[in-house]
Amino acid sequence: MKIDAHQHFWLFDAVRDTWITETMTALRRDFSPDDLQPVLEQHGFDGCVAVQADQTEQETDYLLGLAAQHEFIKGVVGWVDFRASNLRERLDQYQQLPKLKGFRHVVQAEPDELFMLRTEFLNGIRTLGEYKFTYDILIYPNHLGVAREFVSRFPNQKFVLDHLAKPYIKQGVIDKWKPDIQALARHENVFCKVSGLLTEADLEAWQPADFRPYLDAVVEAFGTDRLMFGSDWPVCLLAGQYEDIVGLIEDYFTAFSESEKAKIWGDNAVKFYNLKSPPTPKGGLLTAIKK
Repeated sequence: MKIDAHQHFWLFDAVRDTWITETMTALRRDFSPDDLQPVLEQHGFDGCVAVQADQTEQETDYLLGLAAQHEFIKGVVGWVDFRASNLRERLDQYQQLPKLKGFRHVVQAEPDELFMLRTEFLNGIRTLGEYKFTYDILIYPNHLGVAREFVSRFPNQKFVLDHLAKPYIKQGVIDKWKPDIQALARHENVFCKVSGLLTEADLEAWQPADFRPYLDAVVEAFGTDRLMFGSDWPVCLLAGQYEDIVGLIEDYFTAFSESEKAKIWGDNAVKFYNLKSPPTPKGGLLTAIKK
């Protein structure tokens, strides 16, 4: 399958979605599966993975509801409070939903740079591992050292780094980010999404050459067995169209073998998120969630 391993849906709420500032005009509206499906089909994708954009269980349930209605949404990365006393109860219930593949926390927004090493958060990730859910790591470059320590404590947990940890592409800064990425990649249970590139560059004047050093670095670090494409739609619309990010990645990987390209464009996402889901539970996708 050809899979877009990272995109979002939302019903825009200016009060809730404070990260979508007034300057982000292109994002200040609703984005639904009906908007994305024709774009995916146009570019030959079989499906996508919908990732949380709001840190509530209502967001998780919203994405699961969309996935129940649209077969092309192959998996959901939701949110759950890893520090909650009822975490195990919540995971027991979420485990009944085959399209729920993993969870994410917006660590990049946490004021504590050591957030991932807090005892209660570590305990939550340890519990997550018992349920075989994945975990998406959303951080900035300054968190990479902490992330390396974090993943080292869970060698059997499946992790994926979102957006290459958002390197400073616009400034052309790579010297510290590159060795930190290489160090993180030494942990073979960590994958990396080739996603979120356009919005880390100059939004109005980026060039394909701007991204090559960063793509070279992650290919060298992770190899083609642990990289997966993600559009970061609709956030990518701040800097271009869907075809721009697809074209950028297609051009970069042109000289790679067909098997390597197949891994990056979907096989690795299928493997990581286990996208060949079992049948939906009797009674509907969301009936297993009990509040």
